[in-house]
Amino acid sequence: AVPHPCARVPTGGGRVEVPRSVTAVRGQDVVLPCRYRAQEQEQVVQVTWLKRGPGTVPAEVAVLNPQHGEHVQEPFVGRVLRHGHGDLEDGAILLRN
Repeated sequence: AVPHPCARVPTGGGRVEVPRSVTAVRGQDVVLPCRYRAQEQEQVVQVTWLKRGPGTVPAEVAVLNPQHGEHVQEPFVGRVLRHGHGDLEDGAILLRN
């Protein structure tokens, strides 16, 4: 199990819901869930996923933005896909292999 790396910056009083950890099997796909429970009049405008490791600077993995689309950084191109559907309150991603 690894710590869940979902990162969001809410602008209001909603809350981010993620599991404490996600278990992955080497060589298989894994979904990293992340949901924002918005309050009235709130809207998620961007979701940013970061890779964090001990003693390292966090590295951007992917940015999900409804206006500018999805942007995945190298070396994650082809390995990270948006898993959530609809608005960005569901910001889950699929990490392949």
